[in-house]
Amino acid sequence: MNTKYPIILAITAASGVVYGVRVLEFLLKNGYKTELVISSKAYYIAKYELGLELSHCKETIHRNILNFLKLKTENLKVWLDDELWANPSSGSYRTQGMIIAPASMAVISAISHGHAENLVTRAADVCLKEKRPLTIVPRETPLNTIHLENMLKLSNLGVNVVPPVFGHYAKIKTLDDGINFVIGKILDAHKINNDLYERWHYEEEK
Repeated sequence: MNTKYPIILAITAASGVVYGVRVLEFLLKNGYKTELVISSKAYYIAKYELGLELSHCKETIHRNILNFLKLKTENLKVWLDDELWANPSSGSYRTQGMIIAPASMAVISAISHGHAENLVTRAADVCLKEKRPLTIVPRETPLNTIHLENMLKLSNLGVNVVPPVFGHYAKIKTLDDGINFVIGKILDAHKINNDLYERWHYEEEK
């Protein structure tokens, strides 16, 4: 992937907001233009899980999330989830696809049924119809049959489904190691080079 066109990143109302925030951190630190949409229902979760204060105001989200990440950049564009006229709503607006991390089961269901009622689901719908990369990080356990059927439907359409689980071969020792592994796998699925985790390499014993 290149940095010419933006990547759409959505954070929805599921536990695991840290995954979206850490993906955002990686993208911004590595020069990727990012168009961020945070579901209004996720504001409380961000505060509860990370202590990140958000409100339904683009300027507040932009300021607070950059302060949280201790970053200064011009590559971040924030949209509210009810701004259906936003750039990501149009197929004629060029992007490098979309990452939804975490992806709630409600959002996954809406996308799989073509129910594009807000900017998150509309932007995902655009990626599907324009054949652009779409990566979702489903955050629920255990999964029921409806959840699995919705994800299978999206997988059959070419969507990358990346559950936030880590491989023990990566020598995970801390929570941060585990999070980095998940972020690395999300980025891998979206064809974004990274070295966030120790990759498997087998060597014959001599």
